[in-house]
Amino acid sequence: MDEDADHSEHADHSNAGDRAEDWDRRYTDGGHKLWSGEPNGALVAGIAHLNPGTALDVGCGEGADAIWLARHGWAVTAVDISSVAIDRGREAGDAVGASVHWVCADLPSEPLPPGPFDLVSVMYPAFRHTPDDDASRAILSAVAPGGTLLFVHHSFDGQHGHRPAGFDPADYVRPADVEHHLRDGWTIEVNGERDRIRPAGSPGPDVPDVVLRARRSD
Repeated sequence: MDEDADHSEHADHSNAGDRAEDWDRRYTDGGHKLWSGEPNGALVAGIAHLNPGTALDVGCGEGADAIWLARHGWAVTAVDISSVAIDRGREAGDAVGASVHWVCADLPSEPLPPGPFDLVSVMYPAFRHTPDDDASRAILSAVAPGGTLLFVHHSFDGQHGHRPAGFDPADYVRPADVEHHLRDGWTIEVNGERDRIRPAGSPGPDVPDVVLRARRSD
């Protein structure tokens, strides 16, 4: 999601709360945009060394990251479960002339857009665990040889962790779960807590990020 989206404060944490209609409701309840429109600081910092190529923004929210990538030379495909979020992203992109391929899909039950991609960015996702780790496998399979995975979430551990009442982070896919699948053919470049780079106007929690950045071998 864009702008350090804090899913735990916008979900009821039941299976029903993860449906497309539930996310649509979260985006429409306030009658205005949910996020600031600024890209995630963890994305901007995490790919500063990369040359633009093809990018997949998984869980793109209202599209701030996707639009930022497009305006910096990336050919971007942006995916989200919420049609409301996708419509807002498309509108925001059109307003600034950013060309993004917008896709509404419920991952991992629906397939990702055809790839692979030079960059797969997953910011603060809300993917529930499944017996086959479908979300992790789908995300990793979308990364092209030589490409980069950037998977970022809030820290839910320690003194400064983020653990609201009624929310169990163990129910959701986190960087450590994705790392478990990184064996031969992957080089882990970053793996651990980093100070959060907070976008201007972001409503998300002021806690550290957990950042996993890995490169797939050629």
